[in-house]
Amino acid sequence: MEQPHSLEPVIQLNEVFPGHTNARNTLFGGRLMSIMDTAAGMAASKFAHQQFVTISVDSLKFRRPAYQGDVIRTTSKVVWTSPHTAGVHVISCRLSRSEWVGEEICSGFFFMVAVDENMKPSKIPQFTPVNDEEQNMWNAAQKAREMM
Repeated sequence: MEQPHSLEPVIQLNEVFPGHTNARNTLFGGRLMSIMDTAAGMAASKFAHQQFVTISVDSLKFRRPAYQGDVIRTTSKVVWTSPHTAGVHVISCRLSRSEWVGEEICSGFFFMVAVDENMKPSKIPQFTPVNDEEQNMWNAAQKAREMM
């Protein structure tokens, strides 16, 4: 099996526009989930240079709201693999335009399966943790996968 093409995270920026908010001017949770799902798919594709589809999402932890006008910085990284699946840890932070300091608003694991042109699962390179932090993330993703 070939080596991963990239172990680097994907960082995505999105602005919260009026159409993305509820009556309290806070970002819809579904809109944030969509942003996070897109970032997870990009990270998996960057890792394996293949097409991926979402097969499951760990319970997301919404910690605080984002508001109209905020910038959402979403960081996604492959932290776990099985023969066809990439486990991607995704963290979204809100950044106010006055400070540009990240404040975590949501995090979780997205599990993506690689598919070929016929939508059949295809094998992907495997991620091997090389330090304690990576091993801890691997273990957390494995636990999340088992709990589903």
